[in-house]
Amino acid sequence: MKYIVAHDIGTSGNKASLFSEEGKLIGSEVSNYETKYFDGNSVEQNAQDWWDAVCDSTKRMLDEYKINPDDIAAISFSGQMMGCLCVDESITPLRNAIIWADQRATKQAEEIGQHISQKDFYNIVGHMNTPSYGVQKLMWIKENEPDVYQKTYKALNAKDFIIAKLTGNVYTDYSDGNSFACFDLKNLKWSDEIIGYAGIDKEKLPELKPSTFIAGGVLEEAAKETGLAVGTPVVVGAGDGVTASVGAGSIEPGRTYCSLGTSAWVTTTTKEPVFSDDMNTVTWAHAVPGYYAPNGTMQTAGGAMGWLKEQVAKYESYLADQNDASAYEYINEQIESAPVGSNNLIFLPYLLGERAPRWDENAKGAFVGIKAETTRAEMMRSVMEGVTLNLSIILEELRKEIEINELTVVSGGAKSSVWRQIMADIFDVKLNTPEVLEEASSMGAAIIGGVGAGVYKDFTVIDDFLKINSVTTPNSENNERYNKIKELFDEIYFALKPVFPKF
Repeated sequence: MKYIVAHDIGTSGNKASLFSEEGKLIGSEVSNYETKYFDGNSVEQNAQDWWDAVCDSTKRMLDEYKINPDDIAAISFSGQMMGCLCVDESITPLRNAIIWADQRATKQAEEIGQHISQKDFYNIVGHMNTPSYGVQKLMWIKENEPDVYQKTYKALNAKDFIIAKLTGNVYTDYSDGNSFACFDLKNLKWSDEIIGYAGIDKEKLPELKPSTFIAGGVLEEAAKETGLAVGTPVVVGAGDGVTASVGAGSIEPGRTYCSLGTSAWVTTTTKEPVFSDDMNTVTWAHAVPGYYAPNGTMQTAGGAMGWLKEQVAKYESYLADQNDASAYEYINEQIESAPVGSNNLIFLPYLLGERAPRWDENAKGAFVGIKAETTRAEMMRSVMEGVTLNLSIILEELRKEIEINELTVVSGGAKSSVWRQIMADIFDVKLNTPEVLEEASSMGAAIIGGVGAGVYKDFTVIDDFLKINSVTTPNSENNERYNKIKELFDEIYFALKPVFPKF
């Protein structure tokens, strides 16, 4: 039997997953690493920690499941995006990687903005000009650490560094190129216009390749460190948000999914980029050739439910401790007991500001409509409904471009049957829930690797792998009720928007 190894290089650690050719998850191993937070808005990681984690998790996985390295058909990657790691010609890091969460490059984003409007920038890249992206971070290094910039051979994202360590070759895929924000989305190439405004050297950017491109074979030294066989094909893969699209089955126009984790997003697949009038969604280059992945991500989804558990649902947490259960089981019972719409109690889920659809760093969370008769159950339900109402605004923006009547939901929040019903009712879609909820990125990377290495004919193989465990259908009466609440939800946000910066 042949296997595919998928690495998911995340913010807290690397997960090495082993898949059979038939798409069965054999098992996975995780190796964690540290993140350095400092100066209020600076966030870095040591790239050597990424490499050590990849080596450690690969060796343990091969040993745990008694896998002959010669039986590995391909290695592929999913990785954190929107970072900047400067390396020299020997692929040695010149400083820590500035990762996606870092926001120090405000001045650099403003410098680009002096040359190009936000709308024009968005219509080239598919994203707005903010400090979050790679090119602004590289500009910061040039302006603040000129010696590092001068010595920089290439600026990379996480998976690109690991691929270079494995093969000696330096590439990035279109999705991670997109996350550098100096990328021409329509033509899938570096944007000379934005690179010129940024004042960086184009040759410091890696060569762009499709996600299925084979970067090379595992080198002898890398084989010793990882336990892999020399020459094993290494496929470029994609950024984690894009591999998740493949793993959740969003591989053709209209096929849409929602990832319901600490943060949450709705992503679909289209033939052309989606440039919304209000710039409240973004578009990624897809891993599937010829397609794009329009997306809207909100800050606190499961994070809002976590806040609810810690700050409001203390009795439910107590019951869970006493009965060796999850507090969310008891919270869900309370939510199910409350009426649809929570008796007009509205929760704004903006606990960490908001990305899509608001793009408002000053936005705050709020309960609006508390009355003397308001119950704890209604407060709990309103939190879940508030998160879902916000996601529905993102979905409606995507629906302006493409018909969406069916949606797959993945990640931890999809375990809740009451949340799935609320989603189906608010979204007015048939909601599909796979058997495996937490492996979309890894499975997507494995399929990209399999297609690249010729194990699979094309991406439609995901339909054989993605086993649907349950289907939730919308209740038309509930949908009608939620449509009225959605108008109020929007009205409340815009009424409070002027006062949020005062808090």
